[in-house]
Amino acid sequence: MDSTTRHILDLSRRGLLRGATAAAALAAVLPAPARHAIAQPVFRAYPFRMGVASGDPLPDGVVLWTRLCPEPLSGGGMPHVAVEVQWEIAADEGMRQVVQKGTALARPELGHAVHVEATGLEPARTYYYRFRAGREASPVGRTRTAPAPGAAPTALRLVSAGCQLWETGHFTAWRHIAAESIDLVCHYGDYIYESRGHGGAPRAVPHVREHHGEETYSLEDYRNRYAQYRGDADLQAAHQAHPFAMSFDDHEVDNNWAGGISEEDGSARRPVAVPPEIFALRKQIAFQAWYEAMPLRRAQLPAGPGITAWRALRWGTLAEIAILDTRSFRDDQPCGDITGPPCAEVDNPNAQVLGPAQERWLLDRLAHTDAAWKVLSQQVPVMRRNWAANGLSVSMDKWDAYPAARDRLTRHIRQAGVRNVAILTGDVHNAWAGTVHLVPDDPASPAVASEFVATSISSDGDGSEVLPSTARVLARNPHIAFFNNRRGYTVHEITPERMTATFRGLDHVSRPGAPVVDKGVFVAEAGDARVKKG
Repeated sequence: MDSTTRHILDLSRRGLLRGATAAAALAAVLPAPARHAIAQPVFRAYPFRMGVASGDPLPDGVVLWTRLCPEPLSGGGMPHVAVEVQWEIAADEGMRQVVQKGTALARPELGHAVHVEATGLEPARTYYYRFRAGREASPVGRTRTAPAPGAAPTALRLVSAGCQLWETGHFTAWRHIAAESIDLVCHYGDYIYESRGHGGAPRAVPHVREHHGEETYSLEDYRNRYAQYRGDADLQAAHQAHPFAMSFDDHEVDNNWAGGISEEDGSARRPVAVPPEIFALRKQIAFQAWYEAMPLRRAQLPAGPGITAWRALRWGTLAEIAILDTRSFRDDQPCGDITGPPCAEVDNPNAQVLGPAQERWLLDRLAHTDAAWKVLSQQVPVMRRNWAANGLSVSMDKWDAYPAARDRLTRHIRQAGVRNVAILTGDVHNAWAGTVHLVPDDPASPAVASEFVATSISSDGDGSEVLPSTARVLARNPHIAFFNNRRGYTVHEITPERMTATFRGLDHVSRPGAPVVDKGVFVAEAGDARVKKG
């Protein structure tokens, strides 16, 4: 028994790797010669049908991703053996000026996905990349490295997007994102929807295409669902054009889950509860499938039902982007998963959205970073959204239901003198722009952050310019400057002087090919968190 094998066995005995992801983690660290691999495979069909992707750019490298998947909706259609995949990075789109190349293993334990953590690249450079397996070559992808640590870039352009329910709309927005001149895409989550049928969409929203298979529970279920979404040509085009910074929300696992609690929590609305230990198995499977399908680093490889998805990216001295996880460590929704008046549980002084470890990490980074702009890429709205005509009515799935957790964040920003905090949010399938105040109900209290909520890519169908209640909601929430109910995404341009949010929308997703239209432009000036019309 060699030392590597003994080391792996010791890890297993100590219980650091458990369940199905233990095999994946073990496979990821075994050296290539220790496993049989096919060097020159012959495929029954084209194996790169899920395209290519890149993510988490650093000044000297980036993650490159693909998955061998000749039969996408049948578990992948690959043999249970590792396959060698060649990768190369070039300075030109024609792939003639190759600057890096190597070989990776597409392992069956990870669904034959490949995650290459390329290094040795130059900062602030555009690169092109592709993969080869046997006689087959992938499409050529384009990516970009981050600026050098001490560099002072004049601008960062990024897109914030997510919530892409297959059934209620086409992914036309991703085709437009592919054509944008940007440096990065921040995907806040709901990359897939786990349900069969309406997937949580209101019955009034018509289906324009159908999910393959039933609700996702097994690893193959989740893999097939990602394969179906990844097979969309518009989504593939966006991944092929830009690096992504990925996070997840609820539908990558189960609608509105919180911490160790499933949507089926034993409440009056869902009386048949899923025991936490059973839900942990589903999380374990779902996180493995998410990792397999995304351009993520090994640091995000799940261990059992847990995953460390929170991390930070730097863009020179201009911006630091904190990618947050607001699902894994939060308390269950107080008062039930509803929108309504707060109950006593909302006043819990120890309420958690980020969890103690992630919260400490975030507060420390906010206090000590030297970046001009601090960007929080996260899932659910932070700013107050009061829906009641009289009194207070809030969604129990947003930061509104965890005021103690929000207060710890906003008071830290204020007390530590942190300036230029911009929060990028999603989840609610509408576009919003507003100011986060120290006291949510008092617009005269200090403004501590600006918040820009991206609408959905396709969830909730075509939508509308406004809702009947829009004027009333805005009137009783004066800190909110903008609302729109079309599908689309948000383009952000960050300069030392300001952050600009351009809300782009599509007038329909029920059929493909909609043009993109700017629905609103809003800005936050450096040193002033108040959101204003641009």
